[in-house]
Amino acid sequence: MQIIESAMARSRTVLLSLAVILLAGIVTYVSAPKEAEPDIEIPFIYISMTHDGISPEDAERLLVRPMEQELRGIEGIKELTASAYEGGANLNIEFDAGTDTFDDCAGSEGEGRGNRRRPRSYTGRRA
Repeated sequence: MQIIESAMARSRTVLLSLAVILLAGIVTYVSAPKEAEPDIEIPFIYISMTHDGISPEDAERLLVRPMEQELRGIEGIKELTASAYEGGANLNIEFDAGTDTFDDCAGSEGEGRGNRRRPRSYTGRRA
């Protein structure tokens, strides 16, 4: 309670300190260099697989599970989520910050992994 009582007794000092801190923050924000369109790479890949007429259960069994098993071997994956629906499935891959997603997954290694484990009953075209 002594801190509160002390601040109440010196209210002008507290308000002046608050104003100085606020002014310093505004000056720092305005003077900080900003880039109009920064080059920020989000380590995230979305994969969509379609197969006309496939049930959600079959899409999970024939499309999602084999892809998940194959993609889990890639280093740097933070989270791998999938959803199956009637007519296909989606996979979302989130990588750790700083991971080069093109070289690690979407490039030659990722293509090889995705194409290598295509189920035999799969007859659709590539998405």
